[in-house]
Amino acid sequence: MSSLSDKIEEYLRVLIKRYEGEVEIKRNRLADDFNCAPSQINYVLDTRFTVERGFIIESRRGGGGFVRIIKVKLNSKNEAMKNIIKQLEGPLQPKEAQGIIKRLYENNLISKRDSIILEAAVSKNAIGFESETQNVIRTKVLKNALKAIFKI
Repeated sequence: MSSLSDKIEEYLRVLIKRYEGEVEIKRNRLADDFNCAPSQINYVLDTRFTVERGFIIESRRGGGGFVRIIKVKLNSKNEAMKNIIKQLEGPLQPKEAQGIIKRLYENNLISKRDSIILEAAVSKNAIGFESETQNVIRTKVLKNALKAIFKI
């Protein structure tokens, strides 16, 4: 039996596919449709529609608020990289950085050599200490390295 999170994810993926890679939803309305709290919708968005999985989330809070989910199209290397780099704002955990690098490699946006170098550059060993500052540094290193690779 699938969980509520699985059902919400599947519903959103069907919408994204139907509307050719971009969908705009009302978080509260979707929560009402699934008879759950809006925080459950946030959980699904935060864990299953991430940058490393190829999605960009835009949102606006308030009465006219919305959540826009965009599936990054990988038909243009430069355009895809600009979108990915734009989303690298918050501190990245090692697993998140590795997920981004893996996706870039799997989609032939970076070479195997680049992926190995990037993974080494953002590893726990390279940065040398464990703290939230390490995650901020990891984000900056990855962002700047990708800008250099793609000359953005």
